[in-house]
Amino acid sequence: MFCLLDTIFSGISAASSDLTLEGFSLCIAAALILGALLALVYTYKSVYTRSFAVTLAMLPAIVSVVIMMVNGSIGTGVAVAGTFSLVRFRSAPGTAKEIGSIFLAMAVGIACGMGYVGFAALFALIMCTVSFLYAKLGFGERKNVELCRKLCVTVPEDLDYGGIFDDLFTKFASETRLVKIKTTNLGSLNKLTYEIVLKKPGTEKNLIDQLRCRNGNLEVSCSMQAADSQEL
Repeated sequence: MFCLLDTIFSGISAASSDLTLEGFSLCIAAALILGALLALVYTYKSVYTRSFAVTLAMLPAIVSVVIMMVNGSIGTGVAVAGTFSLVRFRSAPGTAKEIGSIFLAMAVGIACGMGYVGFAALFALIMCTVSFLYAKLGFGERKNVELCRKLCVTVPEDLDYGGIFDDLFTKFASETRLVKIKTTNLGSLNKLTYEIVLKKPGTEKNLIDQLRCRNGNLEVSCSMQAADSQEL
């Protein structure tokens, strides 16, 4: 048993020059198991898609094969794997949690590809435990997320919107931030996007009615603010 543990933590020979079927199978199996664990922990209290969860589970195995096929050279392996990140094909930028999970899966895959299955498992278990505890304890969560709203107000192009709604925001919201300005209708209108935190629930209608009195009865919309809107 101690011999097995020593083999696992000292590193399995996984370079292509002396790669064996047993070593290859063990590294791939470990990468798939650890990838599934990473994906399972990621899905806990998260908004996710099935395709991302499956990809995250498979990523360590893919990276480990790349490392093994380049003679265990980390520099070459990372360079080869990094080229895939250049092919985005209209993909939207991910959130900070998604990007962090991808880097974590790649790190586990590199460790497995180098043959350090024991250290890869230990690292994955530590990071999964920390991630689970952060999610369980609500680390970093906003206290008033149920009052967060995304407010879009359309105003005429010639209207000086700077400060025109300040008194309404002071009355209805505890926090207000202008995050986006966009021209529309061939430049004759401006669309202002705010992120606000309401003081009280159920006051959206009163706020919208009073905003319409200021913007010439143009379009005003109010929606729930996405939890990850502040993330990359």
